[in-house]
Amino acid sequence: MNISFDGKVVIVTGAAHGFGRAIAQGFASRGAIVHVCDVNAVGLEETVKLCGENTTSHIVDVGSRADVQALVAEIGDVDILVNNAGGVRGQTGRPIEEISEEDWRTIFDVNLSGAFFMAQAVAPGMKKNRAGRIINISSGAGLGISLTGIQAYASAKAGQIGLTRQLAHELGPWNITVNNVAPGFVRSNPSTEKQWEAMGEEGQAKLLNNIALKRLGAPGDIAAMVMFFASDFAGWVSGQVISVDGGK
Repeated sequence: MNISFDGKVVIVTGAAHGFGRAIAQGFASRGAIVHVCDVNAVGLEETVKLCGENTTSHIVDVGSRADVQALVAEIGDVDILVNNAGGVRGQTGRPIEEISEEDWRTIFDVNLSGAFFMAQAVAPGMKKNRAGRIINISSGAGLGISLTGIQAYASAKAGQIGLTRQLAHELGPWNITVNNVAPGFVRSNPSTEKQWEAMGEEGQAKLLNNIALKRLGAPGDIAAMVMFFASDFAGWVSGQVISVDGGK
């Protein structure tokens, strides 16, 4: 399957490391004009170096609607949006009684509100061109429970899946597809490394034993599914959630 994105304008959020970096590299290597976004300037700089000259970095908090609108106004029409920004914002699993309003909101801001604000900003251009691809990166936590134990994370990722299905129906008449990738556990960033270490040998073995392929995946596995959803091969695929988790 030969997938090319020559001249396509792509935005990848949360691109300073992990999935976002791998996704950006996937598009860049296939000819796209890639705009990478994050709040981590150092990580973004490294992503740009790895992707090459057709990649531009932007420091953006996707939880700010004003910042997102300004970003898209600067870039112009966008062909492909990948909402990868997310994570647990440094939090760990705690009893529900200990969760503050700020703890709850900050995770929703980046994982769910950010995806909505980004889609809202690119939709007018995609409608005008009667074409577009929006791919959201959710999590197995959105389909079941979160290994992190973080209530807001599981809830926001489930909400993002609902947003995917809703937008697929709203935007479909303009030939805009909206799909979702739900990764399993992948050691892709500092947070997942801490989770892996906290499991200990017994927990790690249990996790691997529950995976059909008996091994962990890599960021490139997630990027590969994104490439498919963004390609012409997925022109009649919308509103779908695909688990990329080695089989459960």
